[in-house]
Amino acid sequence: MERLWHVEDGIRLPALVWRAGDGWRMASSAVLGGGIGERAWVLNAQVPHGYRRTDPARHLAALAHRAGARGAGVGLMTAADVTRCAHAADGGVEAAVTVGLGVSTWAASPEDGEAGPPPAGTINIVVAVPAALTDAALVNAVATATEAKVQALLEAGHDCSGTPTDAVCVAARVPRPGEEPHAFAGPRSPWGARLARAVHRAVLAGAAAEPGRR
Repeated sequence: MERLWHVEDGIRLPALVWRAGDGWRMASSAVLGGGIGERAWVLNAQVPHGYRRTDPARHLAALAHRAGARGAGVGLMTAADVTRCAHAADGGVEAAVTVGLGVSTWAASPEDGEAGPPPAGTINIVVAVPAALTDAALVNAVATATEAKVQALLEAGHDCSGTPTDAVCVAARVPRPGEEPHAFAGPRSPWGARLARAVHRAVLAGAAAEPGRR
């Protein structure tokens, strides 16, 4: 990933850009470019703590444009230090994870969520799979990445399943002519198992290096 810089509220902050290029389909929960479709880049931008803008998608699109990213892409944001991005690979699958646990929680909480735009997310997972996956398998891969994240957080000693605004982006190759995409990406499927191991190692490294609650 390429590191770039931007200024927000007078603070110089980093952003990470993966220029994937053509030939990739991505499934993401990101505020910009979420859903499933062909995407050419991924931006993971650090924003100030207490981020209050109500147009995060527009903000991310502007940052991506300034970075020279063209076409459709995925934009994520976080208050975590993206220069501490943790990387891991397994059998061709590559994972890049930024971890910040200042607002950690369990997914199933008795408290209702707050209305309105959420604060900047703190754990962002980006995974590249060098194989073609069906839409269902892409969704399956997002679930597998999330399972691996929770496993790593627990192993790192964190009493949580993540933060309220974590985001995931899984990229897979566009099928070649006549190629049959893989229909499964669960943790015991060939590509899902590799994805799970890569994400697990990256989140474990990022969580272990987390300097404390922000």
